[in-house]
Amino acid sequence: MTIENEHADDQVIGDEELSEVEVVDGIGTHRGALGEFGRDALDDESGFLDRSFRERIVLVGVTHGTQTELETEASLDELALLVDTAGADALDRLTQRRDRPDPATFVGKGKVHEIGDAARAIDADTVVFDDELSPAQQFNLERMLDRTALDRTAVILDIFAQHATSTEGKTQIELAQLRYRLPRLRGKKNYSQQGGGIGTRGPGETQLEVDRRRLVRRMHKLERDLDGITSRRANQRKARHRSPFRTISIVGYTNAGKSTLLRRITGADVKIEDRLFATVDPTTRQAQLPGGEKILITDTVGFVRKLPHQLVDAFKSTLEAAAEVDLLVHVVDGAGPDPQGHIDAVREVLAEIGGAEVPELLVFNKADRTDPDGLVGASARLARQHPGSVAVSAHTGEGIDELLDAIADRLRELSSVYELFVPWARGDMLAAIHREGEVVSEESTDEGMKVVARLEEASALRLADVVIGTVE
Repeated sequence: MTIENEHADDQVIGDEELSEVEVVDGIGTHRGALGEFGRDALDDESGFLDRSFRERIVLVGVTHGTQTELETEASLDELALLVDTAGADALDRLTQRRDRPDPATFVGKGKVHEIGDAARAIDADTVVFDDELSPAQQFNLERMLDRTALDRTAVILDIFAQHATSTEGKTQIELAQLRYRLPRLRGKKNYSQQGGGIGTRGPGETQLEVDRRRLVRRMHKLERDLDGITSRRANQRKARHRSPFRTISIVGYTNAGKSTLLRRITGADVKIEDRLFATVDPTTRQAQLPGGEKILITDTVGFVRKLPHQLVDAFKSTLEAAAEVDLLVHVVDGAGPDPQGHIDAVREVLAEIGGAEVPELLVFNKADRTDPDGLVGASARLARQHPGSVAVSAHTGEGIDELLDAIADRLRELSSVYELFVPWARGDMLAAIHREGEVVSEESTDEGMKVVARLEEASALRLADVVIGTVE
């Protein structure tokens, strides 16, 4: 396995240069330290944040290019929620405007001093940056701050590690964590181990090389395991495609209320929490539409801005499955601070996994709540601004009937209307028509029953013996 250097321009600060900018003396002695004095790189039972206590966190955001300070603050608000979900407390935040990140420390050297002062003032354990840090930047910052330096990616990976319960989910998140950790092994435990055995030459390999080889071996095993799981998932999807039922995926920004909506529609006993990324493992349940048609609905993992590419790669099979459906029910927190930004973030990820062409039904959830300005009816106003969308409250049930009608209408557009004649002796065929399709009309004759019904192509093929033709 070849690991390419994605950050060729990064700078690792040497000891002489470090002495000019170092914030404090001594490295890795703080209780929140990660890396040389922290956890083992292959300890997949723990995340990047220490869960034996609630770490004290300083958040850092950088405003780049056309981005505004308000957008940076909104992103830091979301990062604070992510940190809370991971089990830590964000107690302070700092921001800086830069044309481009510093290749060595991401922020300027003066800002590093300011971050160090803020961290010591509140006895912070960890500093979390809102943007992804390169391995060199993370290494330099940890040396200079004498504290763990993490980024948004690490926090999200940490949350997924806590919430994954299925074998597939645990395998996916461990692989994502190891892909994140591998390039960050630089400078850790670099003492040599003497080689043994007859004919051994040289001082032996360093512990760093041993760790890297173990980590790569583990990644290869996880990739093989995931290939097997992905193959089984593909077979399950093929079986679902052969079924007479249409398939739907509930997608949306994290904590938009997707699992609550699934429970409201299907009665499924699924985990519901008012936290980000409460759902990691997909759940599929059956539901019935007002016309009697049965559908399969899948609740998927929530999306978020700056979704880590390690996570997208590792969860690709799960995410792609979410896009291989007949209809996407895109749930939006209508009472949230930035509904349009959330819509754009979700559509960006959907485009990345090949779901941009799947029909989409926008659903503005939380109609029972007020928006950040204290105004009621935010979801309804948003629904009016997006023709064809629906405003609902998955919590109270408001608008659910209208949502089911809208889903049925969208799915009907994907099916055809057939004319059938069922002899009286073939009652099984008549039952199958009612079970698999939507009966538009029925007319009794001496020889049998004339039926006009809306059917899926697979159902029409199974009922070919009694199909007369299609209705325009």
